Amino acid sequence: MKEYLINCTVQRDFHLLAFSISEDLQLLLFTGILVMYLLTVLGNLIITGLIYVTPQLHTPMYYFLCNLSVLDIVYVSSVLPKFLSILVMGDARIVFPACITQMFFFTFCVGAEFLLLASMAYDRYVAICVPLRYTIILTKLLCITLFSISWMVGFFNALTHAVLVSTLSFCNSQDISHFYCDLKTMIALSSCDITDIQMLVSVECVFLGLTPFVLILTSYSSIIATIIKIRSSAGRVKAFSSCSSHLTIVILFYGTSLVSYMVPESQHSPEQDKFLSLLYTAVVPMLNPLVYTLRNKQVLRSLDNILKRQENMKARH
Repeated sequence: MKEYLINCTVQRDFHLLAFSISEDLQLLLFTGILVMYLLTVLGNLIITGLIYVTPQLHTPMYYFLCNLSVLDIVYVSSVLPKFLSILVMGDARIVFPACITQMFFFTFCVGAEFLLLASMAYDRYVAICVPLRYTIILTKLLCITLFSISWMVGFFNALTHAVLVSTLSFCNSQDISHFYCDLKTMIALSSCDITDIQMLVSVECVFLGLTPFVLILTSYSSIIATIIKIRSSAGRVKAFSSCSSHLTIVILFYGTSLVSYMVPESQHSPEQDKFLSLLYTAVVPMLNPLVYTLRNKQVLRSLDNILKRQENMKARH
């Protein structure tokens, strides 16, 4: 018995059980995921570079957007390349250190993004509800503080879970019923007593997920009430346009992730879990740059100016 426990602890290879679909559907899914991954990385790199080189975009809203873009690049790169490898090569094996690393970066980005989206909602609240005090309230120091809190809380939250999961034993099975090393799935797979870790995850879902979501909804309730009072129809349209894109992303991201983690397992199957996870790991990060650029005239104008500048430089040469 003792030898068995030692062997099962040493056994560090896991197998990711992705979607159970035919080869034709796997090829279709691979193509779709690859396109979404490339669009996400390219789109967020463009946004980050554009904000960096354009002085007119050096404002709190775009600072938040730049941080969101960096998180999204790390976020998708921690999960999707391995998923693509599974789909095209069928290599579902992942060693334990790689699994813990993937789980760390994924958990880190999700936690930081929860808080960052709440900060972005506060930015929109101040801009629309108290515009005359915007520059006084949203100072550079406050922005740096909000960024730092988001990244630090996300980092220490992920580090805590990575350390806890790395000490667990997995004697019963090494088959992870997911397309990445999902925290909740790995905890459930352990042969140890996981009561304390499950309680910690539940508490963190409330404080890092549900609480920021409620704050965002509260902010947008005030924003909508303020917009309705605007007499000019053009002013109302402009105000709605500036915040509707953010609200769309928030609902998609929070809705799918919170349902996946907070709804009891008895009420949804592993396949439904995988589908929900696919929405917030692939679809939402791809939509972020598309929504924030295509619906933002200032960003489009800055991009157009850079492209024209490049054309003029080529014409001179």
